[in-house]
Amino acid sequence: MTDKRNILVTSALPYANGPIHLGHLVEYIQTDIWARFQRLRGNTCYYVCADDAHGTPIMLRARQDGITPEQLIATTKKEHETDFADFLIGFDNYYSTHSDENRDFASSIYLKLRDEGHIHTRTIKQAYDPEAEMFLPDRFIKGSCPKCGAEDQYGDNCEVCGATYDPTELNNPVSAVSGATPVKKDSEQYFFKLSDFSGMLQQWLKQGHVQTEVANKLDEWFEEGLKDWDISRNAPYWGFEIPDAPGKYFYVWMDAPMGYMASFKNLCDKQGINFDDYWAADSKNELYHFIGKDIARFHTLFWPAVLDGAGYRKPSAVFCHGFLTVNGQKMSKSRGTFIKARTYLDNLNPEYLRYYYTAKLSSGVDDIDLNLEDFMQRVNSDLVGKVVNIASRCAGFITKKFDGQLSAQLPETGLYNEMVAAGDKIAEHFENLEYNKAVREIMAQADKANVYIDENKPWVLIKEADRKAEVQAICTQGLNMFCLLMTWLKPILPVTAEKSEAFLNTELSWTGISQPLLSHSINKFKPLLTRIEKEQIETMTHSSVSEASIATATKHKIKPAQQAVAENSEAVSGTTNAAIEPIATEISFDDFAKIDLRIARIVKAEHVAGADKLLQLTLDIGNDTKNVFAGIKSAYQPEDLEGKLTVMVANLAPRKMRFGLSEGMVLAAGPGGSDLFILNPDTGATAGMKVK
Repeated sequence: MTDKRNILVTSALPYANGPIHLGHLVEYIQTDIWARFQRLRGNTCYYVCADDAHGTPIMLRARQDGITPEQLIATTKKEHETDFADFLIGFDNYYSTHSDENRDFASSIYLKLRDEGHIHTRTIKQAYDPEAEMFLPDRFIKGSCPKCGAEDQYGDNCEVCGATYDPTELNNPVSAVSGATPVKKDSEQYFFKLSDFSGMLQQWLKQGHVQTEVANKLDEWFEEGLKDWDISRNAPYWGFEIPDAPGKYFYVWMDAPMGYMASFKNLCDKQGINFDDYWAADSKNELYHFIGKDIARFHTLFWPAVLDGAGYRKPSAVFCHGFLTVNGQKMSKSRGTFIKARTYLDNLNPEYLRYYYTAKLSSGVDDIDLNLEDFMQRVNSDLVGKVVNIASRCAGFITKKFDGQLSAQLPETGLYNEMVAAGDKIAEHFENLEYNKAVREIMAQADKANVYIDENKPWVLIKEADRKAEVQAICTQGLNMFCLLMTWLKPILPVTAEKSEAFLNTELSWTGISQPLLSHSINKFKPLLTRIEKEQIETMTHSSVSEASIATATKHKIKPAQQAVAENSEAVSGTTNAAIEPIATEISFDDFAKIDLRIARIVKAEHVAGADKLLQLTLDIGNDTKNVFAGIKSAYQPEDLEGKLTVMVANLAPRKMRFGLSEGMVLAAGPGGSDLFILNPDTGATAGMKVK
């Protein structure tokens, strides 16, 4: 038996101004499975995380919502923690970067770097919003890329050509805060001398602490020469003030990674763990960061350099993963594939997504795709049709015919030992983050188990009085193979594993799998998982469209109805709120002229069976009637709507939904919930009148 390991793992800190969505969950599920696997192997593994709670976006969002930043981050943290818990993410500690511990680390690390000569100041020109009277963060400036000319790019990098640049280099820049044209203004800022650590970083990267693809990408930075890193921001700014610089604040990317240390320190203080055992420069324990590839440079250049300069240890490894696409494309609100964690949880079992991501994830940085059709088929086939099916096929015979008692020996010890041996390969795949290979091997073993049961046919043998002992032995073999499968799946499916432990009357332990359950009592089998139905996925995607429409209406004042419809021409729900997002691309007048906006009288309104947010409306548009499903149930009772006038898009292509055919879209506005308003034209309006 190898020595037990002491491990600390982290995931990137989610930003505290928005909900968790399925793209975020790739990382937290990946990390959680690895941490659970390490614990299952008998290692000590702490998993900590925190909300990233500083920066201009949070300051502006709080101001927009009429609350304090503290209130915003407290509310968001609670929502994040609930979503993570319901997705079975087993943090040992979940904290916030807006904490006393993080303030202490930010200040002490900065002062160490300053005293060692790694901090300097210089005056630079920065983008300044003359209307908002504030310096603008990179992501609050948009314009044309100075390298390729692509429009609507952020102030720090181009999503089209991948170039990085200074925000003052943007062509035709616009402030995202006020819409004003930024001006260049001198400002003294504090810089971390990243170039001081060039040699150390190159050596560290060559030692295998990052994936080869990441190391190759970082070579480009060394070829260009490492630039000093601006670590300060001017007031007004939401964050920690720099100790020796009144009116200057730590840039969010300076104190955010220190949130890993702060969260762990908070855990140490609560549980009596020695912090230095994991963070001291000479620590022999292991430290791993799981992150998305988009923030690789912060975690593999700036962060190791800051740690080294301040006298702390560097990460054992940084694991980068790719992005999530849904049905082969970027997540889209209008297509219903920008799915929030809570929306998924309202419709589907979280373990299904955990399994599907595991089946897709590798140790590389390639993107993974959530194909919703494949998702349904794979879960139904693998988990329900293969794994759970083994237990359901065998358990009934044991409980009904043998009083819940397993036989004293296995009829096929060689087959069982072969499966036990496969566990070494599966463990290696988990350890190396080759989750997709682990799943393939587990399912190959599940196939073996099902073949064994099919060939031995206990349902036939039980009819022969003198062969009942064989049935007991065959089913004992089957349930022991099921026990192996669920042990390997335990990091992925913790709830199903717990239910399996209750059924098998034993703890699923990786170290104990070589010993089968013999002469052992089991409990009555209860269904462990159910099939995904297509209607569940359709309801989830439809809900995502409705939520996108309602939620974003709270962020903008109402726009002209014609513009709102133009912006949402892809929406599939029966309601559009008149302000979704800024228009990504312009349309021509000819495109706009195709939209037929009509005043419609609501002839009939009804509840929709099985729908939480929809009402079914029958609309009179003068020469015809239209059936529309509208997501306005939170604001109206059907009887309150009949006879009222609204505006609808009369020539939107019909959309087949779970509840029937929706033949148009009505317009509504408001912050959502009960404050959602059908637009009533002047009393002189009549049904069928065109809106001009």
